[in-house]
Amino acid sequence: QVQLVESGGGLVQPGGSLRLSCAASGSIFSIGAMGWYRQASRTERELVAGISSGGSTNYADSVKGRFTISRDNAKNTVYLQLNSLKPEDTAVYYCNAGISYYKDPYRYLEVWGQGTLVTVSS
Repeated sequence: QVQLVESGGGLVQPGGSLRLSCAASGSIFSIGAMGWYRQASRTERELVAGISSGGSTNYADSVKGRFTISRDNAKNTVYLQLNSLKPEDTAVYYCNAGISYYKDPYRYLEVWGQGTLVTVSS
């Protein structure tokens, strides 16, 4: 069974930085697009940043120029560098990926991580 495990969340002051990591484990054949979403209190989950298997990226307007998504395919890991953090960035951040298994290598399933809390406060 494939799992996505996030790490790197925590409490940071406004203007600070954090780096989130999300590692996939299990009987992985291939990983397609990966992304980070976030959900603040009483709001819907929203896409923060995405990265294709080839490395193309896209960002929500609210984080452009501050956040950077990257991936290490050898480690089955996606990262999100968060800079110039603002209180409105406070949310649970979720990792998402399209993953195929060895037993069915051309069928991609959507997998979610458990979430990691980022709190931006002085």
